[in-house]
Amino acid sequence: MTTVAFPSSSTGRGLGRELRPTSKVLPGHARAHNRSMVLQHLFHSGPTSRADLARSTSLTRVTVSDLVSSLLEEGIVEELGTRPAGRVGKPATLVGMRTGDFRIVAVDLADDAWMRGAVLSLTGAVVTRRSVALEGRTGAEALEALEDLCRLLLAAADRPVIGVGIGSPGVIDSLGTVVEAPNRGWYDVPLAMDLTERLGVATHVANDANTAALGEFTFGGAGGSGLLVLTVGQGVGAGIVVDGALVHGHRHAAGEIGHVTVVDDDGAGGPAPTCACGRRGCLETLLSVPALRRRIAGLDRDAADAELAAVGRVLGIALAPVVGALNLSEVLFSGPPELLDGPLRAAALHTIQQRTMAVIGAELQMRMASLGEDVALFGAAVLVLSGQLGVT
Repeated sequence: MTTVAFPSSSTGRGLGRELRPTSKVLPGHARAHNRSMVLQHLFHSGPTSRADLARSTSLTRVTVSDLVSSLLEEGIVEELGTRPAGRVGKPATLVGMRTGDFRIVAVDLADDAWMRGAVLSLTGAVVTRRSVALEGRTGAEALEALEDLCRLLLAAADRPVIGVGIGSPGVIDSLGTVVEAPNRGWYDVPLAMDLTERLGVATHVANDANTAALGEFTFGGAGGSGLLVLTVGQGVGAGIVVDGALVHGHRHAAGEIGHVTVVDDDGAGGPAPTCACGRRGCLETLLSVPALRRRIAGLDRDAADAELAAVGRVLGIALAPVVGALNLSEVLFSGPPELLDGPLRAAALHTIQQRTMAVIGAELQMRMASLGEDVALFGAAVLVLSGQLGVT
């Protein structure tokens, strides 16, 4: 395994930049910003000439030429010969990203039973996969299992690795510290920093629901005007993209809908179920994969569908204020389709449409994530593309 040290474009080891700029670029950051613009164009549009890069980015030809020279020295781009004849004047030399020459290691920690990872190309092609069973491990033991999985993936990479991206449950700050992940037993764990030191490769960590939203936005074709990706695994979380920017919230806890209280009792007069966060009646106690499986265990098809629809109605009640307040256009599910893509999804959509204005609910799309259960892996790859190259 070979690692590559590219200049980092993020402000930290977490999700340190927006999908789209939301503030004025300061003079000291201009070069990094311009570098990102050039790489974004090459990543999304393919090989092009320096002159066309200048036109498409509105940068001067001198600036573009200087940036391309630096990127050639770093080995991120390459010259690909001249453009086929057809234009007047000297044929232009094309430059393109060396997307096939590097790899990304991506890890998804959302599942209740397995830590799943993959080696991917820069364009999102899966090269190989590895997984490690959790076997109930939490705290330090779960951290050791994660490190083992990362080492397995790094060893399996057939090209130099530019970084490791990890989608983790819980509240993750901009430096990649796990502030709070009750289901994993992690509190104030500097995960990105620790793994960067242990693995010897830049590691970027963000909330798994946020990485799922990044994956759908970058590789899945989801719109960025109003998107919510709901991840359902051992816990429940939401990644939200509004007007092209990921919503982080005051203390990086935006989207923690799994820990909103939705029931006051167990439906039979007893106390509501206790959540991993220590409170009772959280959405996670109904909607997580273990909770759903327990709910339908031993039931026939009709009875199971009725139970899933009941959970869907509770979910719709919880989501309606979010959809209405943010005027979302898409709600995508990431998790087991046999549990989510049926009566549960239909009941949730119907409930939201009943509880929001027609102008909001009538055109709302609610579907499974187009990238399937790999959505968080693709999003973890985006963490690396963004953090190391400035590409989203």
